[in-house]
Amino acid sequence: MKSIKILLVLVLLLSLGFSSCEEFLKEEVKDKISVDYIYDSPDGLDVGVNALYNLMRKYNLPSGDNADLWSNVFFMVGTDLGLHRTWNTPYGTGHNPTAFTGSKWIQGYKIIDRCSAIITAARKVEMDAAVKNKLVAQARVIRGEVYLDLKEMYGNILIDTIATTPENINDPVEYKVASDADVYKLIDGDLDFAIKYLDYKVSPGRYGQGVARHIRGKSAMWQKDYAGAAAHFDAVINEGTHALVTLGEVWGQNGNHRESLFTYQKDQLLGANDDLAGGGGSWLSSVFTHRTYELNANELVQDVAYGGQALGWFYPNNYLKSLYDQTNDLRFKTYYYSDNYLDYKINVPTNPKFGQPITNPAIAAPNGNYRRWHWSLKKYHDTEKLPMTSDSYKDYMYYRLAETYLLASEAYHYLGNDTKALLYLNKVRRRGYTGNPISTVSTYDITSWTLNTYLDESARELAFEKNRWFLLKRLGLLVERQNLYFKSSTAGTISGERPLNMTPAMVNMPIPQSQINLMGNPPGFNVGY
Repeated sequence: MKSIKILLVLVLLLSLGFSSCEEFLKEEVKDKISVDYIYDSPDGLDVGVNALYNLMRKYNLPSGDNADLWSNVFFMVGTDLGLHRTWNTPYGTGHNPTAFTGSKWIQGYKIIDRCSAIITAARKVEMDAAVKNKLVAQARVIRGEVYLDLKEMYGNILIDTIATTPENINDPVEYKVASDADVYKLIDGDLDFAIKYLDYKVSPGRYGQGVARHIRGKSAMWQKDYAGAAAHFDAVINEGTHALVTLGEVWGQNGNHRESLFTYQKDQLLGANDDLAGGGGSWLSSVFTHRTYELNANELVQDVAYGGQALGWFYPNNYLKSLYDQTNDLRFKTYYYSDNYLDYKINVPTNPKFGQPITNPAIAAPNGNYRRWHWSLKKYHDTEKLPMTSDSYKDYMYYRLAETYLLASEAYHYLGNDTKALLYLNKVRRRGYTGNPISTVSTYDITSWTLNTYLDESARELAFEKNRWFLLKRLGLLVERQNLYFKSSTAGTISGERPLNMTPAMVNMPIPQSQINLMGNPPGFNVGY
């Protein structure tokens, strides 16, 4: 019996996008790639795994402005470190499951279904065992990753490892909440298989053992298996393939450096949308950047040095700003655009003051105008982004070693070894203050590991990457810290800032009502909504 079946998971031609069930039953062959080819041949399995990477890129780095983008941005900015200027507030009475995070549930189960199809089909494909195991390992690390992602986001989720086929499409379906034990058993089983068969050194855009262990360590942290987590994190740190890079390289133009555990690949020449090999243009580099060129048309035009075309939807807030030693912590100037107007020069060639500092924005708009001017994020800055577009084809580093170090620090603290916990914490901190990944300068070291010193250092290093929301949820601090520090200003001004009203139920994202309806409104889902 097919245990779980989501309407939007009826997807059977991976490399060519999603065709309907009716189209599949007609057994049409498109571009000479058939379903039999994908699931019954060695080359076909390779095509199928490549397609999984495309699906994952759309899942975590979609192109354009759509629900997929909103779902990802929500978890990057909807934390104690964020300020939101536009859309309905992501919490409170405007909490909209469709507009903010609903696509994660729908897209996630699509990906899981196709992973399971490849994993199952591979058992019958005759081919070199080592090659097969590497292909299956990639499908399994992706399935384990997505299940952990869904578990972290939604709390109560479904388990399904039976791929949708024409033979089982009409089988009876049972929708029920999976137990934590069963979910983590599946996640850890997939990731342990991947760890066994994946190499550390892999081509850019491929999953290697480093990222598999990193995700496995995160799973262990959720289960409070700190010894297991520390072992996985140590393996990644000590193996030698991955290493911290200089501060300027971390979010530089090349995302395929040694600190990267996994980087999504983009190539404008190979794609104009997410279904093609190169992918579509991402808006991340514009989402978090203010529109300085709107301050004064006589002084500023779009300049890629200042972020180029921008959106100014979300910003780091004043609480995050207060965590930095703005004089000595080099991350303050490396990870963010300056909010000192003297750093911005008039770039309109006909202006007689060309090259001189722009007019002080505070004088022109004393209440502030967040769309035009705000302290903003530079991590996703793209020096090659073309003028007059928000589309960026810069590769996107999704997992990196600095987070491994910080999570390992937490694990060792809970194991009672603060000496090693501080060693790992200060490894990242020293790089932040010196720019040097192997610095031995201890001037600014943290000398006492506490939850607050850990959270503060994690914020300084990892702000606006996809981790903070999940970290606070795991620690049971999400509601408290969101209500203390997250800010919303739909008016886009200082006086318009409002605090957050997050309720305990909101630590689990709401499953889209359309999916709840398709499942027949089973109990245990969307509790508190």
